[in-house]
Amino acid sequence: MHVIVSKKDLVPVLERCQGVADRKSTMPVLGNVLLEVGGPNELKLAATDLILAVRGKVNARVEQGGTVAVGARDLVERVRNMPDGEIGIATTANAATTLRAVGSARRFTLQGIPGEEFPSLPQPDKDAKAQTLEASVLSTLIAGTHFSISNDETRPHLSSALFEWDGEWVRMVTTDGHRLSKVEARIEGRHGTGNMLIPLKGVNELRRLCDEASSKGDAAELKIVQSGPNAFFELPGFQFSVKLVDAQFPPYQQVIPQEYAQRVKVPRSATADALNAVSVAASDRTGGVKLSLSKGKLRFESESPESGEGFDELSVDYAGGDLTVGFNARYFLDVLRAITDDEVEIGVSGELDPAVVRPATPNPKVNYVAVIMPMRI
Repeated sequence: MHVIVSKKDLVPVLERCQGVADRKSTMPVLGNVLLEVGGPNELKLAATDLILAVRGKVNARVEQGGTVAVGARDLVERVRNMPDGEIGIATTANAATTLRAVGSARRFTLQGIPGEEFPSLPQPDKDAKAQTLEASVLSTLIAGTHFSISNDETRPHLSSALFEWDGEWVRMVTTDGHRLSKVEARIEGRHGTGNMLIPLKGVNELRRLCDEASSKGDAAELKIVQSGPNAFFELPGFQFSVKLVDAQFPPYQQVIPQEYAQRVKVPRSATADALNAVSVAASDRTGGVKLSLSKGKLRFESESPESGEGFDELSVDYAGGDLTVGFNARYFLDVLRAITDDEVEIGVSGELDPAVVRPATPNPKVNYVAVIMPMRI
């Protein structure tokens, strides 16, 4: 193989592949990036850890076809250290790979492996139906829910995100058993239906992909295909696939209280600031903070044998009965940081009942709700 590519085009695709390549795996081949000539003017790149897989391509001047797999980390480091401009990539019969800066003496040599030894990557069925969704919309769904995915991989139904589309609505729901987050967005003119459970590592990779696409300022659209055990998310020149979780997501509709005895609207930023300050004195083990409501006041209190006590209060428009509930401060802060509205509504019923947090002003295009379970303090 011998191709010439632009460093500027190659680096971002290589970095995306490095993020998926698993160099800690017991299968050393998974720590590699597959380079493959895809046509007279194209170099394809791919990486996988057998759960996630990414494919990208860059424009290239092809002198000779072929394929090779090269260590992802080593390849990225060397390409980054090339001068700006074009890079020649050439391989020999034994998979030795040379990188040479066009117009410069700088070069590196790496020992690769034949491309044929790289694992085959999943492909969607030709008749699988595709949906389209703006990357910015999926980014919004993930931003509002990713923090309440469990890190416990022994509970796959909780260490994943439920992604659904139902008529004109798409939604994402996550829960770790202590809290639940749900965001749904209305996409007019779409009428697809379906659902999938995306594992945490897949959600994290999708978040980076969507954020990068959205940051470019254009309305980048994702093509989404669910085929067999995998889901495929495709942008121009780039494809990401993930092996879906085969489990039953909890019945989230039953977890979200439809009514609550007391509700109060509070300024989001000031509430987050007060809660964050009081949480400094909370127990390191539980992170517990008491939330108290009384006429015109919202109070936060914390105490710990090791770090003493913390207290703050806000003036709020509240005329209901007195109520005190304990919560994990971090769970509340995660929600307040995810919401971008200036004012939020907190709904509570009793000291043993969950709190419901949502933007104070309804949005006809985006619905957000979070449920936080109480704790004894």
